[in-house]
Amino acid sequence: MPQFNAPFTATLRAALLALALLALAPWARATLPIQHWVQPSGARVYFVESPAIPMVDVQIDFDAGTRRDPAGKPSLASVTADMTEVGILPRDPRRGGPGTVTRYDGAMDENQLGEAWADLGAQFGAGASNDRMTFSLRSLTEADLLARAVALAARQIGESSFPQAIWARERARLVAALRESYTRPGTVAGRAWMPEVYRGHPYGWEATEATLATLTVDDMRAFHARHVQACRARVTLVGAISRTQADAIATTLLSRLPASADGRCEALPPVPEVTPLAAPVTREIPFNSAQAHVLIGQPGYRRNDPDYFPLLVGNYILGGGGFVSRLSTEVREKRGLSYSVYSYFAPGLHAGAFTLGLQTRPDQAQQAVQVARGVVARFVSEGPTQTELQAAKDNLVGGFALRIDTNRKLLDNVASIAWHELPLDYLDTWRRQVQAVTLADIREAFARKLQPDRMVTVIVGGSTEPAR
Repeated sequence: MPQFNAPFTATLRAALLALALLALAPWARATLPIQHWVQPSGARVYFVESPAIPMVDVQIDFDAGTRRDPAGKPSLASVTADMTEVGILPRDPRRGGPGTVTRYDGAMDENQLGEAWADLGAQFGAGASNDRMTFSLRSLTEADLLARAVALAARQIGESSFPQAIWARERARLVAALRESYTRPGTVAGRAWMPEVYRGHPYGWEATEATLATLTVDDMRAFHARHVQACRARVTLVGAISRTQADAIATTLLSRLPASADGRCEALPPVPEVTPLAAPVTREIPFNSAQAHVLIGQPGYRRNDPDYFPLLVGNYILGGGGFVSRLSTEVREKRGLSYSVYSYFAPGLHAGAFTLGLQTRPDQAQQAVQVARGVVARFVSEGPTQTELQAAKDNLVGGFALRIDTNRKLLDNVASIAWHELPLDYLDTWRRQVQAVTLADIREAFARKLQPDRMVTVIVGGSTEPAR
C-alpha cells in the first residue's frame, strides 16, 4: 500500500470535499421528508436523509442571538460565538462523549484548531444573528473522519477556552474595523437607521468602542454557560447518514455541554416586542461621497405571522424582484434616479424591519426619496395588478428548486423550519401557498403591516438643496 504524508492526505481530503460540493450544482430535486424527534437531553433534532453524495451538514441553533445581549453590552452574543473558534480547554473527562483518547484531547489554540480541521478536510463555524447563536459542521461521511470531526466540534461548542490574550487582540481588531466603517457612507446610514427603527429593542443595538471595552471573557463564559445548553438546542442535519447516525451525531455534538436530568431548562426571560413607530423620523447626515445612501423603513412583522406569504409575494412585486419591481420601474427606469433600488422584510422572533434602500447622486437624493415613498404609499393603498401578481407567482414558484438545490440551502431551510416551529411539510406546501395568494390578500396584509406616513428615512451624503 502506498503511504501518503499528512499534508498530502489533508490536500486529498480537501479535494474530495470540493468535488462533493461541485456535485451539488443546481438541479431540481424533489423535496425530501423531514424527520423530527426530541432527545432525552431536551434537544430537538431535525433530519433529512440526502444520500446523493458522501457528506453531512449540521447546524445547531441556540436562543443566544443578539436579542439576548445584556443592556449596555451589545454584541456580547456575537463575540462569544466568535471566540469559540480560537481555543479549547483540555477535554474534561467528567463530561460525556467519546472516551477514546485522541490527538485532539489536549488544549488547542486557534492555529492548532485550524490545522486539525484542515487535516480532517472538514469545516466548523460559529456566529450569532439577531435571534440565534449558530454552530455549523460540514464533513465527509467516511466513518473515521466523521467521528473525529464530530468529537472536535463538540469540544469547540462545549469546552471553549475564551483566552484573554486573543480577546484583547480581537477587541483591538473590532475597534479598528469600527473606526474604518465610519469612512463608508453605507455603514454610517445603517448605524443611524437601525436604532431609529427599533427604538431601544436589542435588534437595533450597535456596538461602539466604549461598549466593546466593557466586554470581558468572564462575560462570554457566563453568557455561554447560561444560553448554550443541550436542552436549548435545535439540531438540524442533512446528508448521507441514517437516522440512527444522525441521533448519535447530535448526542455527541452536545455531549460537552451542561445537561439537566430531565431535559428541561430554566426559562430565559422574555424579550420585549419591537415598538411600532408613532411618527415619521428623518435624519440627513452630511457626508462627502459620490453617492447618497438612502434607507427608508419601519418595524415589519414576526416570522410566524399568518401574512407571511402575501407579504413575500407582495414585496417581490414592490421591490424584491430586481429590475422588474415597481420601485425599479419608477425610480430607475422612468426617472434614472438610481441604478439599483430594493425592498425586503426581515422577519424573526420579533418584528424585523421592512427596508427600502437605494443610492443616488447627492443632488437627486430628495427627489429619489419622494418618488420611493410615493411608490410604497400607492402600493399599500392600491396593491398590485393581476399581471404583476401572476408574474411574481411564476417567478417564485419557478425558482423554488433553486432554494433547495444544495445540501447547504436545504439545511438553511430546514433549520428555519426548526427554529420557527413551522410545519414539517412546509417545503412541500410552499409553492401551493404562493399560488394561493390573491390581490386582496396582498392589499390587506400590506395595509396591516406598513404605515407609509410613519417611516424612518436616513439620507447620508445627500444635498439638502432640492433637485432641479
